[in-house]
Amino acid sequence: MAERALCKRDKCGAVIVADGAIIGEGYNSPPRDEVDHERCTRKHELAPDFKSDKTCCPHAEWRAVFDALRHHPERIAGSTIYFTRVDATGAFIPSGKPYCTSCSKMVLDVGVGTFALWHPEGIKLYETHEYNDLSFQWTA
Repeated sequence: MAERALCKRDKCGAVIVADGAIIGEGYNSPPRDEVDHERCTRKHELAPDFKSDKTCCPHAEWRAVFDALRHHPERIAGSTIYFTRVDATGAFIPSGKPYCTSCSKMVLDVGVGTFALWHPEGIKLYETHEYNDLSFQWTA
């Protein structure tokens, strides 16, 4: 999914899995996939204490949740969301630690049970309450 991302700053993908089947998938790209490379690459003129998402694109996790809600809402409770990034060549790169509070709140609210991130030492599973708590501790 991350390879499908149209964002020029970061290529991310997410899938939601329940009972061994993918029930939702998403990638980060400008809204409605309307490519706006200027928006993806320009430096945003935001105050240093700006308290909202600074990216140009809906997150991969958001799109995966929307996809699951659209097609399999009855299967979301207790599911697992897998998130990853790829570089310009399509090679996996570490997902990073839990940091996105908008994603953590959304997956927690819809009932996803586990958030999985790829770290250099392997995949780490976070219970969604733990992921949410860790995201709020992250500082830039």
